[in-house]
Amino acid sequence: MYWCKIARTEAEYEKIAKLNYTTFVEEIPQHEAHDTGLRVDPYHNENTYLIVLSDTELVGMIALRSDRPFSLDRKIGKVEEYFDEVGKICEIRLLAVQKEHRNGRVFFLLARALSDYCCEEGFDAAVISGTVRELKLYGQLGFRQFAEPVGSGDAVFIPMITTRADYAESVAARLQAKRKLFLPGPLKLTGELARPFSEEAMSHRSSTFQAIYQEVKSTLRKMSGASPYLLSGSGTLSNEAMLAQISRLDERGLILANGEFGERLIKQATRWGLEFDSMEEGWGEKFSEDAIKELLENGEYGWLLMVHGETSTGMVNGIDSIGALCKKYKIKFCVDCISSFGAIPFSMEDFWLATATSGKAVGTMSGIAVVFANHEITEDQSVPNYLDLGKYQRDIPFTLPYSLLKSFGIALKQYPERYQLLQERFETTKQEISAWPLMAEGFPTAISVRAAERFETFPQDAHLSGYELHAQSGYLRRRGIFQISCIQPSFEKDWAALQKFNATYFKYQKE
Repeated sequence: MYWCKIARTEAEYEKIAKLNYTTFVEEIPQHEAHDTGLRVDPYHNENTYLIVLSDTELVGMIALRSDRPFSLDRKIGKVEEYFDEVGKICEIRLLAVQKEHRNGRVFFLLARALSDYCCEEGFDAAVISGTVRELKLYGQLGFRQFAEPVGSGDAVFIPMITTRADYAESVAARLQAKRKLFLPGPLKLTGELARPFSEEAMSHRSSTFQAIYQEVKSTLRKMSGASPYLLSGSGTLSNEAMLAQISRLDERGLILANGEFGERLIKQATRWGLEFDSMEEGWGEKFSEDAIKELLENGEYGWLLMVHGETSTGMVNGIDSIGALCKKYKIKFCVDCISSFGAIPFSMEDFWLATATSGKAVGTMSGIAVVFANHEITEDQSVPNYLDLGKYQRDIPFTLPYSLLKSFGIALKQYPERYQLLQERFETTKQEISAWPLMAEGFPTAISVRAAERFETFPQDAHLSGYELHAQSGYLRRRGIFQISCIQPSFEKDWAALQKFNATYFKYQKE
């Protein structure tokens, strides 16, 4: 198995020096031979090395640096003088692969890892001193010559540059292996779910569209026990539409938060100018039902708002018990179910309002925002036109994309069987990673792992190797968390590959 990581240890640096010597002393006579068999690059302390391994053997590497002057600057002068402004630049150096591993798999893995790392670090372009022996290889990476060759004899080099746009159009970008996704969204689309996006567009006023629209609404009503309202937008929009309805109430509310998305509800409610108090617990900590009961029984609140599936921690908050308290004290219960709807079965019959989306666990693209209600909603001139759910009561007031609506309808036909599939995936995954430092009980949309100790570098190295864990969001990075989601269509196959990578990765870490 080939995989990629960032070199971080002295043992790795020694292996890099050996590969440097083999390539740039013995194979390409760029430097003089000596007895050590090691070639330490003059810019070693400034280099970041991306290395490719075959199981636990280092077989290839490439280095990059952004400190000036570049080695190429020293050869031809400041490189920016040769081309138009391209933004932040790095220099790529020391591309080397053991002869027996010079194949497409290693090359394209290294190319993708390099592209990913450069994008993460904000580089817009890269320059390289390309050996004339590998011009075809550099061309496949999107590099092009920008200055006259330098050097002599067997050590002639071509000044070359590639940009993000150049790489995106390159052979390497087109042929690199598909990523294995463990994200809570967006989702890869199966052929059946993708098919509507290649069909002819259809007006939302047509009878065919209306039939699909009513079928989708009927399915959503059966799944939830509440009346659905469909808007064109993301899950965030559905929360805005819910808050617009709450703003019509002349009542103070209570918002519960124990993660990023509970905190986001507080920020959204503040922008709406709502009158509310908040109960904020630590990330991943359960709400105190006794404390909630004490607040609600005082009669100060007319509504309560919370998140059901808190994606940021992988925690499912107790809507049954909190909903029962709201019912007892006649509090309007409003719930963000964006991550939980479609992931786990539950009823919304006792909710005043709730939200969901076509993306996430349901399985198709995001783009349809759903608000559920258990009361009649009338039009209100004080609510922004697009968010006024009363306008959606009996009609489609604004454009909905036909292809997305049809794909959403196809995805909904997977239920209730999909609940069992996701639960089986979840239970299997939890069992297989039971020794990992899990943050919360989790649910199929998000299993959270604390990236501590041996897991500290795991998400980044997995990413460079083509395994896309959910780790890039700022709120996860700040708290040292990464996540695994079970909702992607090829989860079983991709999970088996990730487990193999995991075993190899930690075997290598122990050596």
